[in-house]
Amino acid sequence: MKIFEAIVNEVAARDPDQPEFLQAVREVAESVEVVLDRHPEYRSARIFERIAEPERVVMFRVPWVDDDGAVAVNRGFRIEMNSAIGPYKGGLRFHPSVNLSILKFLAFEQVFKNALTTLPLGGGKGGSDFDPKGKSDGEVMRFCQSFMTELFRHLGPHTDVPAGDIGVGGREIGFLFGQYKRIANEFTGVLTGKSPGWGGSLIRPEATGYGSVYFAQEMLSTRDDELEGKTCLVSGSGNVAQFTVEKLIELGAKPVTLSDSSGFIHDPDGIDADKLAWVMELKNERRGRIREYAENHPGVAYQAANRGADHNPLWAIPADCAFPSATQNEILSKDAAALLANGCAVVSEGANMPSSPDAVEQFTGAGILYGPGKAANAGGVAVSGLEMSQNAGMTAWKREVVDHRLSDIMFEIHAACVEAAERFGTPGNYVNGANIAGFLKVADAMLDQGVV
Repeated sequence: MKIFEAIVNEVAARDPDQPEFLQAVREVAESVEVVLDRHPEYRSARIFERIAEPERVVMFRVPWVDDDGAVAVNRGFRIEMNSAIGPYKGGLRFHPSVNLSILKFLAFEQVFKNALTTLPLGGGKGGSDFDPKGKSDGEVMRFCQSFMTELFRHLGPHTDVPAGDIGVGGREIGFLFGQYKRIANEFTGVLTGKSPGWGGSLIRPEATGYGSVYFAQEMLSTRDDELEGKTCLVSGSGNVAQFTVEKLIELGAKPVTLSDSSGFIHDPDGIDADKLAWVMELKNERRGRIREYAENHPGVAYQAANRGADHNPLWAIPADCAFPSATQNEILSKDAAALLANGCAVVSEGANMPSSPDAVEQFTGAGILYGPGKAANAGGVAVSGLEMSQNAGMTAWKREVVDHRLSDIMFEIHAACVEAAERFGTPGNYVNGANIAGFLKVADAMLDQGVV
């Protein structure tokens, strides 16, 4: 039996009802099998098995009162996965789909992503099955205060520093921070994604989207190519998608799609700066649906989502590059085949694990430039780390400084992936490169620190 199969079978026996987590474990284990084969010290210390088991899982109830005075109860989580190279770092997600499997998968991925950033950050993730969509500000505030009343005891600037994720934006971070400050009686950098007026970093909202574009640009540079003039597919219409489109426009590319849970739009003329500003007002202020874009812009096609389908027509639109920026497993096997058939040469993941295992296999088998999420979307957590640095120094950096640091970090992540892939026999394979580079940094730290 192969090393990775033995590891995956052991994890599956312990967590048989956690498919998303097992998918993530299998992908990383398969990549690092060659490392474990060359370095028996990692096997004897059972490094991978220890990384795959969270250091701590916190689950708690979150009671709150809605605007009608009715009591509601949600479930809260924090997965503190690994702290070998720094305090736990990873977002909070508020969405009805949140469960233990999804958060463990995200926390597991976060360990390697954070290791790639060159910053001293461990990995974690958390959230709740609470849905902020359609809730009033008062309801969101009361939920966040109840959530933080339990979570605060597990946080600290040198222990665990959450950020935002799906369903947790500036409003939610503000309410969470306010409750932490009230209970702990201290103003400290215990959350990132704060408003720049009270400890947040410039470029943080833009960072994940900008970073995925910078990573695509670095991949293209290995083939003496660039993004200028490229037609690009972007999924999602939230933070990541919006700023992916913004950076693509800045670099001369032509983004033509956006989506939300209701469906997607295709603008063959391209989404320019004025159209993007319209989308930002629609999604961030009016909280409308993406179909309104088609209703207000001539020549734009809209297609409603077909939930449960085995493909997404968005990915069948001919394009040079794809930036999946919505959610996990949004590119399935037929979608990958359609992208490749239409000549797509670059896939850079803004979302976490948006490509299914079959899709990833097709991308790597075809030899296209495929940037997996743990590398391509690490810009968000990188700027969160830079926010922590600014908080620790009680200073605030200019926008240009942060953007330059972000660009440098994405350059370093890309270089680390390329080097690791070449050193372990799969040149050009960014999946293996990202997994191996992240694993080595965490594994060596764990060896140094003993069996803890």
